[in-house]
Amino acid sequence: MKILRSIDALEEIDAPVVLAAGVFDGVHLGHQAVLQAAIDSAARIEGVPVALTFDPHPATVLRRDRAPRLLTPLDFKLQLIKRLGIEHALIIGFDAAFAAIEAEDFILSLCRSTPQLAGVCVGEGWMFGHGRRGDARILRTLGMQNGFFTSATAQVQRDGEVVSSTLIRQALAACDLAKAARLLGRDFAIRGLVVRGAGLGRKLGFPTANISTDFQQYPADGVYAIRALVNEKTFQGVANIGLRPTVATNGDRVLEVHLFDFSGDLYDAVIEVSFLHFLRAEIKFETRDALTSQIRNDVSSAEAWFKKARIAA
Repeated sequence: MKILRSIDALEEIDAPVVLAAGVFDGVHLGHQAVLQAAIDSAARIEGVPVALTFDPHPATVLRRDRAPRLLTPLDFKLQLIKRLGIEHALIIGFDAAFAAIEAEDFILSLCRSTPQLAGVCVGEGWMFGHGRRGDARILRTLGMQNGFFTSATAQVQRDGEVVSSTLIRQALAACDLAKAARLLGRDFAIRGLVVRGAGLGRKLGFPTANISTDFQQYPADGVYAIRALVNEKTFQGVANIGLRPTVATNGDRVLEVHLFDFSGDLYDAVIEVSFLHFLRAEIKFETRDALTSQIRNDVSSAEAWFKKARIAA
């Protein structure tokens, strides 16, 4: 994927440009509809679709004390967008100075930097510019004045609810993986770097990968049947999310993954973990032997679930 770090870099694209603009946290079904609108529009005019998004998430600047955890950090978001078929992304740094730019000035800066700007696709509820004053109506007016078309994609609904990142977070907090998957159009996943832990899992006979996830949203604490993508290969396994009350007292929430049929070194590897089925809540055991016995049961339960669900690695 070609990553552009400034609006001026759009002039490097020697073809009609169709922008899909949004925060796109989660790249859920609603986001996918906007991105697909840009793909389809660009195909009709032999142009190039470009995902325009922001880093960091605007909420971390505008309401730092209430900013939500991310469903998809920037690198994961870009991977998901690329999988949809978009090969260019414009990443705009979001800070207080950018937040103060008026809606009209932002769009006009896009026009000045992109002589071949052909269209801008957004969700119908997207707000932009200082005070979130910009909306689809203002965008449409600016498009007519400056020679680009606009597309405001209607909100996507599932089971009578509007698909949103907030609704997905609520589903994850309630451990409703099936609902989260319906809203995302795929299984909920976390992507992160494998880091060194204390090595306790290996001592217990079940080596685990500790995954650094920064500010990503977790499902509810507990044990899950998971599928992991490592170096383009998939593995089944189990994951534990939580405080590890039997072996730790520091109060840090940790994501640990044990992969079936895997041998080798995962340290410093990037791993994508898809959460498929909730097995049990996290509990504290009186002894490590009791913990080991439960882990063995968790592995058996996960293997049985995979077999019953007929899910292949």
